[in-house]
Amino acid sequence: MARPGEVEEEFGVPIPGAILPEADWARTALKRWPLPPLDWDAVFGRSAPVVLDLGCGNGRYTLSSALARPEWNHFGLDVLPVVIRYATRRANQRGLHNVRFGVKDAQAFMRDFVPAGSVAEVHLYHPQPFHDPRKAHLRLLTPRFLADVHCALGPGGLFVTQTDNPDYWDYMTRVLPCYFSFEAHDAAWPDAPEGRTRREILAKGRHLRIFRGIGRRREDVSTAEARALADTLPPPSFTSRGPWCDLDAADAEGGTSGWKDQGRGF
Repeated sequence: MARPGEVEEEFGVPIPGAILPEADWARTALKRWPLPPLDWDAVFGRSAPVVLDLGCGNGRYTLSSALARPEWNHFGLDVLPVVIRYATRRANQRGLHNVRFGVKDAQAFMRDFVPAGSVAEVHLYHPQPFHDPRKAHLRLLTPRFLADVHCALGPGGLFVTQTDNPDYWDYMTRVLPCYFSFEAHDAAWPDAPEGRTRREILAKGRHLRIFRGIGRRREDVSTAEARALADTLPPPSFTSRGPWCDLDAADAEGGTSGWKDQGRGF
């Protein structure tokens, strides 16, 4: 049972934030989806910059960012209900009224639910590479998805991503510059040197290389141009093999970070 003041740990790394007395808990689950597109002010009950955490898993990054930036709204999304239950419980117990979590496929979410120019940041950590070639078409980070991210971001908006799969990273570094001013971030994130996500912590424990990057929305590419560009760029059809594959079972709790072959892109 949760105790006020308790700090949880996962693989020896503290989960951001301490548990509050129950009277101070929040309600962070988006249980009933309104008709698209979303009205962020209605979703959060206030107007503030919006940060999206796609494939948020058990919510480690969303919690950390929401605690550090209470003046920003944070929306975490995953296709797996079980991990959203973990994330929602943790955010509720930490009184994070600037957080909402929902269950939905990220491609449909970005395509149908996110208004153009309405978010400040989109984060995508360790998208499922789908090692089975027969499932490569389920990979999330396609040119069309990137066009939707570009459309969703406001001027100067950020797209932040990382992976421990070198084949996925090679693909990212070829297509992301078409939509973003993209740069690799070689060092650990300063806000979470041990890892922003469960998957990153596990991968670092196996001494796998983590590939990180930050992109800023290209203002010289219009929404129409971004859509048209998506039809000309190659899909993520690379061959995915390597020592990272055996992390799948060890990381069974964590949504995108869990790398389960369930749902599109996760």
